[in-house]
Amino acid sequence: MENRLTVKQEKFCIYYFDCGNATAAALKAGYSQKTAKSIATENLSKPAIAARLKDLQEKAASAKIMSVTERKERLSEIARARMTDLMECGPDGSRINVGIDGCQSAAIQSIKSSTEYDDDGDHPTIITDIKLHNPIEAIKELNKMEKVYEEGGNMTINDNRQTLNVIVVSDNARELTERICKGELPGAQGGTQNH
Repeated sequence: MENRLTVKQEKFCIYYFDCGNATAAALKAGYSQKTAKSIATENLSKPAIAARLKDLQEKAASAKIMSVTERKERLSEIARARMTDLMECGPDGSRINVGIDGCQSAAIQSIKSSTEYDDDGDHPTIITDIKLHNPIEAIKELNKMEKVYEEGGNMTINDNRQTLNVIVVSDNARELTERICKGELPGAQGGTQNH
């Protein structure tokens, strides 16, 4: 059977979650000045109140922390953005309008704008410089999140004839590379053959 909170207990939970002070929360929830401290201590020991406080914490965390899907969407926006998405040629083809309305704003790293005038101080021209985030880095992060590849380390192989630098992406690849360098090749019966 589920323990339901009274109206005062629900208010206590919300106020306690907001301020972090149990006695102050009890007072705001409507408990008397005389009993607020003891009621606050008692309320914090009740499983139903502890569960409600945990629920409030989870809801707050989920609203403030990006979900995996949201992170992937943001990285995808960065990876897909093109400077041409932000530019539009004027009707005469000689000028370009730059705007960010409806564009992939997560992809924009910085925007700088200045106004330049001709020698007579007339005919203002707005110069806008837009820098996008690195799409390759966004793709790398997406690959890591999807486990398309594993982080690996460099491995140097020296067999007294030549030195070879290999980027190894997993422990299995490292083991196989070491075996091949020792002259061991995978055998037909699942073993190895020495040559």
